[in-house]
Amino acid sequence: MIYKDITVGIVAFKSEKVIFKCLSKLKKVKNIIIFDNSNDSNLKKLIIKKYPDTKYILSKENFGFGVATNKIIKMVKTKFYLSISPDTIVDEKCIKTLLNSAKIIKNDFSIMSPSSKGKNYGYFLDTKKTVEKNYNKDLFQVHYVTGCAMLINLKKLKKIGKFDENFFLYLEEIDLCRRLNKNNEKIFICRKAIAKQHLLEQSSSIGFEYNKCQSWHWMWSSAYYNIKHHGLIFSIKKFFFKFFSNLIKSLFLFLAFDHKKSLICFLRASGLLSAFMRSKSWYRPKIN
Repeated sequence: MIYKDITVGIVAFKSEKVIFKCLSKLKKVKNIIIFDNSNDSNLKKLIIKKYPDTKYILSKENFGFGVATNKIIKMVKTKFYLSISPDTIVDEKCIKTLLNSAKIIKNDFSIMSPSSKGKNYGYFLDTKKTVEKNYNKDLFQVHYVTGCAMLINLKKLKKIGKFDENFFLYLEEIDLCRRLNKNNEKIFICRKAIAKQHLLEQSSSIGFEYNKCQSWHWMWSSAYYNIKHHGLIFSIKKFFFKFFSNLIKSLFLFLAFDHKKSLICFLRASGLLSAFMRSKSWYRPKIN
């Protein structure tokens, strides 16, 4: 059975609105691990009742994506690990196509991701013509892929380490792909493997807290990524205008009594400042 070589992992955080739709397409996959960063015991009961073979990890601490994924990988005993966001639909046909493509290239890849209509799931190394000349019309090499759905060859991943655990949210997969590229490891997009529409911000049900968390971490992660790969001075120059513009916007919006937008701008500036000061990624969403 082709699915014996794969473990599906899902990092969840207040994902009750979308995760059942995600799981409904994975009925033939026997190895599924869910790592719940929100420690939602009620959701665990509902999922285990419907999918009793699923391994469900409740975490008392919200680790974010990178740390949680690394913890899942430590439990995986199969050749391949398929990381899926709870709001991304990857059906069994898509998985089978990915695994067959891996077989065709004799598992000479580190990450292989599906494509998606209307979505940019990866970035070309070179022109389309050059890439297709080197591989084929269905499988092409890219610099990096987004983290919505990634088939990871664990043997290859061990050569460069796992996800950088300093990231809490955003750019973890971009950083990983960058390190893979530096080690001449291959990253692919498979055109015939189609992932269904990513439902974006519906992956969490915490409303405005999600927006606050998103704003702070996008700025922190962006600055940290650039500091890591290009240095502190480069990062400060790159984000100098954004830092001050968000501070000014925050003040004007506060005076205009638009306190929600004011807070979002303040958090963006705060995320950048924290990264510039080499502070760890400390902001966490508040949940009941």
